[in-house]
Amino acid sequence: MCMEKDRIRLLWANEIECRIATINEKGLSLLLYKDARVDQKILDETFGAFGWKRSHQCIDGNLYCTVEIYDKESNAWVSKQDVGTTGFAEKEKSQASDSFKRACFNWGIGRELYTAPFIWIPAGKTEIQKKDNRFACNNHFSVKAIEYNEDREIVGLTLTNEKGMVVYELKAKNEAKKNF
Repeated sequence: MCMEKDRIRLLWANEIECRIATINEKGLSLLLYKDARVDQKILDETFGAFGWKRSHQCIDGNLYCTVEIYDKESNAWVSKQDVGTTGFAEKEKSQASDSFKRACFNWGIGRELYTAPFIWIPAGKTEIQKKDNRFACNNHFSVKAIEYNEDREIVGLTLTNEKGMVVYELKAKNEAKKNF
């Protein structure tokens, strides 16, 4: 496998989604994530539609996904595997999707998301409501811009709400960076 030729590219801003992690009367925190369609797209781009495959198996009641990449140099399939967790809806589908995304992280797809800063949006930049003793927010957030350094770490990040208002910004310091 030619590592430079087959190097997994960094995620583009429009491939990263935001999800509310915690919320209270003072604001909310966001997590960045990718979905399984992004993984499939990047695997196809990097290795070709026939250069990778996935399979699932149940081990001790847990669903595991194995993602295999064909190594032309050794004429063999190289595999990486991970387990998934179930979501609230569509238990089997969410576990299959989660295990696939985790196996793709093992290949390096989206690994840069682990370098994301703590993202706090103050209440003044969101619409937080209190419902039945719980806080809720119906705003939708998206990544408008992202920058990485040479070590593939996030060094710049701009998030907007559905109205296009900037709600979070991390400015990259003066270092080599790549815009996505």
